[in-house]
Amino acid sequence: MPRQVLVPVADGSEEIEAVTVINTLRRSGAQVTVASCNVDGNIEITASQQTRLTADTHIKNCFNNPFHMIAVPGGMPGADNLKNNPELIELLQNQQRAGKWYAAICAAPAVVLASHGLLDNTHATCYPTFMEQMEGALAHPEKPIVIDEKKRVITAQGPGNAMAFSFKLIDALYGKDAFRPIAKQMLAHWALST
Repeated sequence: MPRQVLVPVADGSEEIEAVTVINTLRRSGAQVTVASCNVDGNIEITASQQTRLTADTHIKNCFNNPFHMIAVPGGMPGADNLKNNPELIELLQNQQRAGKWYAAICAAPAVVLASHGLLDNTHATCYPTFMEQMEGALAHPEKPIVIDEKKRVITAQGPGNAMAFSFKLIDALYGKDAFRPIAKQMLAHWALST
């Protein structure tokens, strides 16, 4: 059975991070639901670099699906828009309580997760200029990607880490080195040499 993954997006989300996660996880066989968190209920968003993306649904329709993982892209003001969405925060809190994986990249670890206590006592990283907002987290500013196996949280620093971050999400969903066939298919030889 495919793993169910939620990728929330909003106006101002970083498109490299969102699309790389969506594409890479779908290649792995995961069933990815892209959910708009726009307040007006619109499922079309305008991403941080003015790319228009159409989500599969709105976040308010995502409560009856037990997700194996929620992966939050960064970007500004996208991370602020996600932070202020009560449905997304409730889903993330439910995910944490259930001991299921959640992940964030770029500004999102600080702006979305840490601001709601979702990184308390959790090893994490984020985009360097947001590091001071990682209140409660066990921050690792020197690491591009941090996995806290105990808390089941994966964080990354920014757009340049999007594919490596996505490969870590695949391994969290399917087991160690599950990313390798996808990396080979995508000609990500740099990832296979580690």
